[in-house]
Amino acid sequence: MEITTVGLDLAKRVFQVHGVDATGGVVVRKALRRAQVLPFFGKLPPCLVGIEACGTSHHWARELIRLGHEVRLMPPAYVKPYVKRGKTDAADAEAICEAAQRPNMRYVAVKDEEQQARTVVFRARDLLVQQRTQVINALRGHLTEYGCIVPKGPARVARLIVWIEDPASQLPESARAVFKVLIDSLKVVDTQIAGLDAEIARRSREDPVARRLMTIPGIGPITATAITALAPPPETFRKGRDFAAWLGLTPLQKSTGGKQRLGAISKMGERTLRRLLIIGSSAVVHQACKRGAPAGSWLAQMLARKPRMLVTVALANKIARVVWALLAKGEVYRAPVAAA
Repeated sequence: MEITTVGLDLAKRVFQVHGVDATGGVVVRKALRRAQVLPFFGKLPPCLVGIEACGTSHHWARELIRLGHEVRLMPPAYVKPYVKRGKTDAADAEAICEAAQRPNMRYVAVKDEEQQARTVVFRARDLLVQQRTQVINALRGHLTEYGCIVPKGPARVARLIVWIEDPASQLPESARAVFKVLIDSLKVVDTQIAGLDAEIARRSREDPVARRLMTIPGIGPITATAITALAPPPETFRKGRDFAAWLGLTPLQKSTGGKQRLGAISKMGERTLRRLLIIGSSAVVHQACKRGAPAGSWLAQMLARKPRMLVTVALANKIARVVWALLAKGEVYRAPVAAA
């Protein structure tokens, strides 16, 4: 019997394989050491291989594609319903094999090495920003014990540094020396973040797609470059709403008995892009509240009857749909004409 579909449960050292034939009968069910995976699949005729999307899934997908197999990556949440009972590697591999054969299953696009390399700068920047926030919070928290109260935010850190370095401040010298260590680490992180920001700005200038995306209000160099690096190909989605739903910017539905109930946004999908789009839309809403939105525009009508935060998220949803349209059609953003 020839294997037509294989479910591969990934791991660090021991992988689990579940293979079936065209009728669904089990042909192989075995565990493989890491060094045995590629030789095993190299001996198989070209078949369909299902894998849960995870940290190493794109690497293994590329390796198996080079061997001639068709690879389908699936979100773990969509594979979970096919697990019969218990949590074992064998049960997971069987569930992956079953899910990969479903005609209505949604798949994750396989990323190549260069596309994954473009995402590293954003992951590294996020990590450094988190570290900077931790250092600032540590400084603020410790200094409250000495009567120094400063509002939140990186913009107010200079006041903390001035207070620490002031010899007249009521601060023990033993504590001052430790605070200076934190200040030095904060300056190093700030320099590293500035370097990554410059690299992202350079990439946005050199990428024609990023330049087209930056014509959309609320999208700057960081967001535009992040979209080109993190978003799957536009043909993955049928329409802009599907792209917004993938970003988690559409409301959760809890409908039953013919009654439609919409809740908060789902917050599923790519968190980095969702956060950047909401930050960008927040800037647009802030300017509209400060200077006034164009009369008769969608934004002006929404601000007149909806809470500001709701409008911000709704605008992020709208920007996501525009992004998909520009990516799918290769056009440049054109501002809508305000209603008379």
